[in-house]
Amino acid sequence: MGYPRRVKMVEVGPRDGLQNESAIVPTEVKIGLIDRLSATGLNAIEVSSFVPAKWVPQMADNAEVFAGISRRPGVSYSALVPNLVGLNSAVAAGANEVAVFGSASEAFSRKNINCSIEESLQRFAAVIAAARERGLPVRGYLSCVLGCPYQGEVATRAVAEVAARLYDLGCYEISLGDTIGVGVPSRTREMIEAVAARVPIERLAVHFHDTCGQALANILSALELGVAVVDSSVDGLGGCPYAKGATGNVASQDVLYLLNGLGIETGVDLAALNAAGAYISSYLGRPSGSKVARAMAVSDGQ
Repeated sequence: MGYPRRVKMVEVGPRDGLQNESAIVPTEVKIGLIDRLSATGLNAIEVSSFVPAKWVPQMADNAEVFAGISRRPGVSYSALVPNLVGLNSAVAAGANEVAVFGSASEAFSRKNINCSIEESLQRFAAVIAAARERGLPVRGYLSCVLGCPYQGEVATRAVAEVAARLYDLGCYEISLGDTIGVGVPSRTREMIEAVAARVPIERLAVHFHDTCGQALANILSALELGVAVVDSSVDGLGGCPYAKGATGNVASQDVLYLLNGLGIETGVDLAALNAAGAYISSYLGRPSGSKVARAMAVSDGQ
């Protein structure tokens, strides 16, 4: 098929990237990060999640963050919502897109959201219907599409089935997540082809963790199949609290460097993205998780 002419980068750093930090990141730092990301040319930023604070303490200031950011025209500021209570809170805070989070693994679903896949879909149906009634687009995250920390291999037919259910419920886009970062290009291709038989390829996104160093190779395989939406996290922040060892999303700078090299348009400025990454990594007191950022720092004599 060849590569897409343009790819939408979905920045998940402020939510997925920061949610597992052991020390609470101050609200003003989160706002500073999001405002810097907004200045890069990104048009999709995941700001926070509206889950009970006892589950994810880092996101307890969700409404304050939404209230404090400087919104730019054309940028979608989204929030993860687990239920109708979360949806109502997200709407009140001014989120202009919401996302639900399901799993292709029965074991992971029960560990992560304390219910079966079927029960989760029933719960999401009400959330999606209510969001659409309010004119809010809903994105569907699907975890463990290439492996599960609890049950191991996940069948591609299971991934395709749950993805199709989410799409049929009204999710405009399905983000396929390699939650523990175990995928390789051949398995990625097989999985995406199975899902694309049930969900239009233009409605699919990919979300890779770089645990085993395969994220960019997997993204390339997805691009070759026509996927034109890629999730990433500035400086490689984040991971999954339920997947031991899955400690890094693919870095946004590394994804952008790949896309630039392929001649694919994104509208995102690499220098500005690096500046946003430097801001948050400096606050956290650790080096960037982006290979591109580290290489550019060396070439600049830093």
